[in-house]
Amino acid sequence: MPHNTDRILTTHVGSLIRPPKLIEFWRAIEDGKPYDEAAFEACLTESVAEVVRQQAEAGIDIVSDGEFSKGLNWAFYIFKRLKGIAVRAATPEELKDPMASMSGGRDREAFPEFYAEHDIATGLGKRLGNRVVVNGPLSYSGADQVGRDIKNIKAGIAKAKPQHPTLAGFLPVVAPASALPGAKIEHYKDEESYLFALAEALHQEYKAIVDAGLYVQIDDAFLPYMHERMVPPMSNADYLRWAQLRVDALNHALKGIPEERSRYHICWGSWNGPHAFDVPLKDIIALLLQVRAGHYSFEAANPRHAHEWRVWESVNLPPGKVLIPGRDQPRHQHRRASRAGRRAHRAAGENRRPRERHGRQPTAVLRKARSRAAFTRPSCGRS
Repeated sequence: MPHNTDRILTTHVGSLIRPPKLIEFWRAIEDGKPYDEAAFEACLTESVAEVVRQQAEAGIDIVSDGEFSKGLNWAFYIFKRLKGIAVRAATPEELKDPMASMSGGRDREAFPEFYAEHDIATGLGKRLGNRVVVNGPLSYSGADQVGRDIKNIKAGIAKAKPQHPTLAGFLPVVAPASALPGAKIEHYKDEESYLFALAEALHQEYKAIVDAGLYVQIDDAFLPYMHERMVPPMSNADYLRWAQLRVDALNHALKGIPEERSRYHICWGSWNGPHAFDVPLKDIIALLLQVRAGHYSFEAANPRHAHEWRVWESVNLPPGKVLIPGRDQPRHQHRRASRAGRRAHRAAGENRRPRERHGRQPTAVLRKARSRAAFTRPSCGRS
């Protein structure tokens, strides 16, 4: 990412509040209902330009398209950009199997009433009730869609640049571990063959973004989230074997992508639930640091993970890497987030010193909810 020697640069994880009219379009698309394609494309272009402007005005240095082009889910957008898969309703048996479903986990078992309401309110229920079947050779078919995404964010940046000349942009994309969770593999001989074929397909999307002069962010919420789904009844060693194969596949997908142009983001789903069983960062930090990306983005301000800045007191960041600790959360967590932010900044600063001796520049720090609070909803021409 761009670096600065006189202040800490700001960015965020990517997703921002969708305009109501754009949500209407995406719901129609998700439900298979007819819609005006030209009006949708115009609304999407206008919405991205507006949200880029709002980010720049809020003080964000490295902006995203708000993930407006990914519909209503940060990961499952990829279903429409891959050949070799089919999506069907999961069977009752599959829904109970953590290795076959898109959902589940100890949090849902502990708080069933909350999640029953949550899934209806968010629309997740109908998405999580599906299963992906890999029934043919995987290949990337999303060149037109990612090309549109690139065109929209670059147009938005170009409009904002006269007032914000150093503005830069990134696009979030999905990691192999999070792309097709619980997929049934029919075409490939084993899980490794399937994952590396998926990585080859995803590489096309990563490369297109970087080749366009943008930064690519790899989102991988399922990597930590799967721990609460697998352990117990499986062991921690079982989880680490599962995760290691997916980190290896991700590094394969990142081949040829300059580290300085890439970011790796993990969270624990970040939905507004209890998160009582999230795996501690210290238990997966070794996996995180294996990913061949130049920047590591992670939660560092919410109640479940605010204390984990201490991990960086005993873990050395490899030379040339940059931390992007998430420092801000919604207003009701303001005081807690402020304290955690100061701690995360201190830990990031301590990890920065060896880099500066090697001629590296200061760390970029994540600013998330503050930017959301500053945004209004683009209208898409609504009256």
